[in-house]
Amino acid sequence: MLSTAFLTVVWWPRTEVTYRDSAPATVVYADDSPHFLGLVHGHTLPGRHPYKMAIGRDPSLSYRHWTDLDTTVAANGIESVTWTESGVRVRLPTGHEAFIPAQAFLHGR
Repeated sequence: MLSTAFLTVVWWPRTEVTYRDSAPATVVYADDSPHFLGLVHGHTLPGRHPYKMAIGRDPSLSYRHWTDLDTTVAANGIESVTWTESGVRVRLPTGHEAFIPAQAFLHGR
């Protein structure tokens, strides 16, 4: 019983990246770095399933700018991503859109 409880606590919290994208080579930002976007699905011990959008220079998304998304909107994934020099626009299958300005994720954020 104790080992089951230990494994449960060690396993949680956990996250999984359910969507990945990267800025095309034709879009160059002021920090001259490639940038990546991911939809991260969290699993918490109390049973919550938060979604966050991560954008940054690190392809593993470990160092990034976070944007929280409502679970009912994000659970269906991302429909499209449009990278521009001014930022990145994300469209969800529900019709919701989010625009994250480039200054929010440039220079290591």
